[in-house]
Amino acid sequence: MLRTHLATQLSSEDIGSVVRLSGWVDTIRDHGGVKFVDLRDYSGKMQIVLHEDSMLDGVNRETVISVTGKLRERSEDTINPKHSTGYIEVFAEKLEILGPCKNMLPFEINESKATREDLRLMFRYLDLRNPALRDNIILRANIISFIREQMTALGFLEVQTPILTASSPEGARDYLVPSRKHKGKFYALPQAPQIFKQLLMVSGFDRYFQIAPCFRDEDARGDRSPGEFYQLDFEMAFAEQEDVLEVAEKVMYETFTKFSDKKVSPVPFKRMTYDEAMLMYGTDKPDLRNPLVICDLTEFFSGVEFPLFKGKPVRGIVADCSGRPRSFFDNSLKYAISIGMKGLGYLTLADGDFKGPIEKFLSPGQKKELIDGLKMKDGDTLFFICDAKSAVDGLAGEVRTWLGASLDIIDTDAFEFCYITDYPMYEFNADTKHIDFTHNPFSMPIGGLDALENKDPLDIYAHQYDIVCNGIELSSGAVRNHSPEIMRKAFTIAGYTDKDLAKRFGALYTAFQYGAPPHAGMAPGIDRIVMLLAGEDTIRDVIAFPLNSNAQDYLMGAPGEVTEMQLREANIRIR
Repeated sequence: MLRTHLATQLSSEDIGSVVRLSGWVDTIRDHGGVKFVDLRDYSGKMQIVLHEDSMLDGVNRETVISVTGKLRERSEDTINPKHSTGYIEVFAEKLEILGPCKNMLPFEINESKATREDLRLMFRYLDLRNPALRDNIILRANIISFIREQMTALGFLEVQTPILTASSPEGARDYLVPSRKHKGKFYALPQAPQIFKQLLMVSGFDRYFQIAPCFRDEDARGDRSPGEFYQLDFEMAFAEQEDVLEVAEKVMYETFTKFSDKKVSPVPFKRMTYDEAMLMYGTDKPDLRNPLVICDLTEFFSGVEFPLFKGKPVRGIVADCSGRPRSFFDNSLKYAISIGMKGLGYLTLADGDFKGPIEKFLSPGQKKELIDGLKMKDGDTLFFICDAKSAVDGLAGEVRTWLGASLDIIDTDAFEFCYITDYPMYEFNADTKHIDFTHNPFSMPIGGLDALENKDPLDIYAHQYDIVCNGIELSSGAVRNHSPEIMRKAFTIAGYTDKDLAKRFGALYTAFQYGAPPHAGMAPGIDRIVMLLAGEDTIRDVIAFPLNSNAQDYLMGAPGEVTEMQLREANIRIR
């Protein structure tokens, strides 16, 4: 046996026992004739005491060793209360090298997160020895296990769906896999198990879930991994929107309260429509830890003789800026210009009256209307955002975020959840000059067939919903369109013919003609959940072997070239 215990399994109750530990040499310290080694294993660290220098022949940091010796109590001057094993140590009787290590490491293990990311990913097996990274992977495993337990307890059945499937237009580029047996044809890796989980509902399964891998050829962001990601995919038959939201609320609340000491939004989570979110927060991913809210001042300024605001939508944000120096307002203007605004007007309330360049355009009655309507107090500043209709809400949202961070009013000790509902069903594609689906094309339009037949497509909303936490979209979902007639009409508006529908979504389109139950679901992102709970800024720090931001695997050398024989077998010629 190469070990009898993990380091942190030992305690003062084991003092006097002969133990055998195995792990990596974390540090080596020489205290004048007595040498100490901190041995690091999967569980933590243990101090090893060596009285013979020869025991360390050929031993460098990160060498894998096995140590046999007696567990004893540390002397009072060597106690380290920061570690659970800081009161005990092993007096080494035998040390064996199990895996030698080069003398020069590419980076310091415990400081790997401060190293260039390309180097970290090239030596990811060393990076993962950093306890901070290791703890993230352990946290991820525990979260997934806990979620599985919850879903099973709620009556959901775990079902695995195919990885090799057909290409379908779901919003991102597919990863294509050439077929050896069928020349010139391709499989695709699933962007999500969307069609399969709906087919399970048609098959008569009541509640499905899986921790599903999804593959999308899209660019990386801090909260998005290129290539593949994992989601808690679930679907419910004979269910409406409220049923899905209740399940997600329960699972998210229980998960976040179990794995964090931060405050978590009580259930039910706050809900708002897409239009409300865009108006009040300037984004469909609002960070509710920021207390600032955007107000619509368009109607108010329609009666004000201020030429710059005439005929354009105007948004306002009230923030307590009392005591802020002039440089704060100068910086706010610089920020506004940096995001494409022409300027950033503002009025500050002091001694019951406004001060600022716009003040002279307001009558006493109009000033009172603003102060009373916005419940302003001395020291408050009202910032104005005015731009084209297509841009004003997004710009106001960016200003709101900047103000929240600059004023240090964002509650960093909280997880604030909300649901965004009622997304627009369609959008106008300026490049193709056609109507496109905005999100999931399989969503049920609000108003059903009547809305599709009688409304302007850009005025149609869908039973689509997102769950957002701290400004990060954790999930999207929808009540599904299970009616062949409604499905045909919905896709016709987006430019698909019946022939296109049958060809590209043939399985689902055909299945719906054999009795499909109403069904709905959603898919919270596992990687983002773990990222939030681990307190990390990048999603790559909670994935064991991630691609870099340019979709490259420095560790394995992917994507890479293959042999001519492999290309021939796959019936591929490189152009």
